[in-house]
Amino acid sequence: MASFAVKTATQSYQAHVERGCLARVPEFIPARAGRVFVVSTDDVWALYGAAFTAAMKGRAFHRIAFPGGEINKRMAAVEAMAEEMVAQGGDRSSIVIAFGGGIVNDLGGFLAAIFMRGVPVIQIPTTLLSQVDAGVGGKTGANLASGKNLVGAFHQPLVVLTDPDLLATLPEREYRAGIQEVVKCGVIRSAGLFELMRLRPADVLAKDSSTIEQMIAESVGIKCEVVSADEKESGLRKILNFGHTVGHALEAETGYTHFLHGEAVGIGMKAAAHLSHLTGRLSPADCQAIVETVDLYGPFPALDSLDPVRVASHLKKDKKALQGSVHFVLATAIGTTEVVSGIDDATVLEAIRLSLQ
Repeated sequence: MASFAVKTATQSYQAHVERGCLARVPEFIPARAGRVFVVSTDDVWALYGAAFTAAMKGRAFHRIAFPGGEINKRMAAVEAMAEEMVAQGGDRSSIVIAFGGGIVNDLGGFLAAIFMRGVPVIQIPTTLLSQVDAGVGGKTGANLASGKNLVGAFHQPLVVLTDPDLLATLPEREYRAGIQEVVKCGVIRSAGLFELMRLRPADVLAKDSSTIEQMIAESVGIKCEVVSADEKESGLRKILNFGHTVGHALEAETGYTHFLHGEAVGIGMKAAAHLSHLTGRLSPADCQAIVETVDLYGPFPALDSLDPVRVASHLKKDKKALQGSVHFVLATAIGTTEVVSGIDDATVLEAIRLSLQ
């Protein structure tokens, strides 16, 4: 088992990466906790509901069924879940368990953050993307029609339980989308992890056991280190947004129905790599390496109908924009980045255009 500590001003906890750790859920429910609410989608529950129930060893809980999908990651869903908690006897002693992919972890965490002004949450991510990103770090949120994650809260969990065994049933497209977040971790913080992703695609795509565990453990370790240093994204944590600025714009432009989040991030990383090169920060060789590594884990949904100008129009609505200025995380080498603002529109547009080719 690999365990990583997150130590912030508000809370300290462990992120465990361990096969079979789903069975350990009761160990982390506080003795004085009241009603337990499990937020999960029907597809995850059909696969793992019986295992979760067995793990609870008779401890009562109420499952809240979330329909899933970015299109449902909205305030209306949060309100409906909160109403269900009240109807089922939820109060300030309640605890939420977010058991699912990235959207469930984001929305379940947000529900916990605001219900009765805040109740504890346990994160159990079930997709690769959520295991290496959304399940760790306490960033929760919901989408607005005008943009992704524009409402939310920082709400650290009691614990994160990452069970690689849960990836056995993950659809291939979901798995490949999650790989893009691992590539991101390599670009921003670990040249060694990036080289693994660049040089061993056969092992990665075959879901080789030791390779998956290394990918997840290194990515979780990076995330925990960054979050511990900067809980609320005032500095270092911004590097975790590499590829996300254009990625979120792609999702918004296509109504959150065309791309999986990781796919949009992958294309966004290609745009960020081109922008890094066009602004003189990244060598041509490193730019090419990033683009080619992202493409190893495609294919991506059709891009030919996307207008770079329309995609760019969403950038100033991104939650990372400050006073109308768009901030980009750009690579200076494999493993290092910097946050840059004030890039001229024509250069940004060219980077987007290149990423959509």
